[in-house]
Amino acid sequence: MPSTDTSADTATPEDGEATLHLRLPAEFVALFATADLLDDVSGWGPTRTPVGLFELVPARLQDDLLLIHRWMNDPAVAAFWELAGPPDRTEAHLRAQLDGDGRSVPCLGVLDSVPMSYWEIYRADLDPLARHCPTRPHDTGIHLLIGEAADRGRGLGSALLKAVADLVLDRRPACARVVAEPDLRNTASLTAFLRAGFRFTSEVDLPGKRAALMLRDRVPNRLK
Repeated sequence: MPSTDTSADTATPEDGEATLHLRLPAEFVALFATADLLDDVSGWGPTRTPVGLFELVPARLQDDLLLIHRWMNDPAVAAFWELAGPPDRTEAHLRAQLDGDGRSVPCLGVLDSVPMSYWEIYRADLDPLARHCPTRPHDTGIHLLIGEAADRGRGLGSALLKAVADLVLDRRPACARVVAEPDLRNTASLTAFLRAGFRFTSEVDLPGKRAALMLRDRVPNRLK
């Protein structure tokens, strides 16, 4: 499961437990068939950050596949995302989300009009993650990779993680926590999450990796 350099976290290897492989009961799917499970990520709009004007733009296969495919084949990215290979492998990963029920939205991160990162905003409470650690209703997860090597190691990951966590909590009033599960081996990612205001809560064994469960609370936990 994913996470690059200073980027921050993960996505999913093909281990059968990826976000889109979770089977929901038919009655649940029917109940939420017309609901937007992530409160219209496409309408969240741009936000000013210390590193520039940033916006999450939902990915489009026709326009974005080749760029995301190139990023997935960067060795620093592939080591954690495990999606290196031909374009059809990247396409399958994106299409599973784009054609799914809206529990996960793949996005480009656009900084000062330049696409420079890939994000997945997902419902952690509806994800296989919930089989391995406690989640709460509307918990929202983040996966992130910084696409270009020149953008890594500059503090962009932590600045953008903080901005996106702020966006999630602002645009999703029902969400009380932002969740991440970076690979424990990815020290740059762990550091980026901590600098972005997340707190480490525990180590978790997930399919394909041992992860650090990180939380960003709407109301800071004074006891931690």
